[in-house]
Amino acid sequence: MADQLVLPIFPLPDVTFFPHTFLPLHVFETRYRAMVTDALARDRRLAVVRLRPGFEARYEGKPEVFAVAGAGEIVSCERLASGRFNILVKGQWRVRIDAELPSDTLYLVVRARRLEDAPAGDVKQLVERIRASCRRLLQSLDRPLDVLDGALGPDETAGAIADRVAAAFLPDPSLRQSLLETLDVGDRLQRVAQALDDLADELKGS
Repeated sequence: MADQLVLPIFPLPDVTFFPHTFLPLHVFETRYRAMVTDALARDRRLAVVRLRPGFEARYEGKPEVFAVAGAGEIVSCERLASGRFNILVKGQWRVRIDAELPSDTLYLVVRARRLEDAPAGDVKQLVERIRASCRRLLQSLDRPLDVLDGALGPDETAGAIADRVAAAFLPDPSLRQSLLETLDVGDRLQRVAQALDDLADELKGS
């Protein structure tokens, strides 16, 4: 089926990988260096999945991970003299892990299916509220506003805007994972907008 994928997974603590974003990663563990090498030789695809709390006890084996992850393509790779990698992954899909597949690799390989956004209704006001909140946050942090021009431009979809803002502005790992799992774009936008308001209030009070 077209929505089925076979992917190696890169589990990380408190990292949420959203579609429509880029994720730089420094890869140093032996098994994940092997994963990158194999991915580059195949289709350059992998999934970045968040480890569940308490993963430390099983990290060397098969630690528990969240079922919904971000998946994408390695678009840039630098192999260092040490054998480590610096890679840049372009987020393409939300995926749900359905099953671990038999593999003789040091890393885990899974079967996953793509998750599609649920169509949004009229969300123009929510999108504008989010853009305005991002501007205010950048101003309060003395950051340039032109970073918004491309990422949150008028030609971008509402789902992409929600994902990019969540990735760039919202630090809470549990909230980010929950937003990754939220397929209703209107609901995702509403939650992002509220989280931005909460963040702005925190900055005012600090």
